[in-house]
Amino acid sequence: MTDRHSGRGHLEKFLHAHQLDFEEVSETTIAVVVPGEKKLTTTASFAFGDTTVTVNAFVIRHPDENDLAVYRWLLERNRRMYGLAYSIDHHGDIYLTGRFPLDAITDAELDRIFGSISEYADGAFNSLLELGFVTAIRREWQWRTKAGLPTDNLAAFAHLADPDQSDEPDRPAEPHRDH
Repeated sequence: MTDRHSGRGHLEKFLHAHQLDFEEVSETTIAVVVPGEKKLTTTASFAFGDTTVTVNAFVIRHPDENDLAVYRWLLERNRRMYGLAYSIDHHGDIYLTGRFPLDAITDAELDRIFGSISEYADGAFNSLLELGFVTAIRREWQWRTKAGLPTDNLAAFAHLADPDQSDEPDRPAEPHRDH
């Protein structure tokens, strides 16, 4: 049976081998920066207990609007996910959460866990922004356009720039599905 110290040691070796930035939060917890493309980074914590390691990764803050649509979208995806599930905290901020036996902390399983964090946080990021922050995205687009500022980092949301595109003015169009 693996103990928390050897499980943590194995995680640290994996992180060094894959050149992932991390820091010790406490004697039992490590915070890891997982790089992404749409969401530039996702911070994940690995908290080691006596028999399990708990993984928590921040995905996105509480949606500004359409909370129920966002939470429904997350719950529908939970059925298909490996090892992690979307969850919310008392503020409504969205996380990925999972608990794994210490014996499961192998290179292959860590590869699957980090792949899942990347897919579920980074891969879903634009869809979550579209569902929960469409008004803010439109406002930002308009402000940048009026100010003559670039909109390059909003390119994924160009279809939202014209609020008249949606059939229902108070409801965003269905998010584009990348996966």
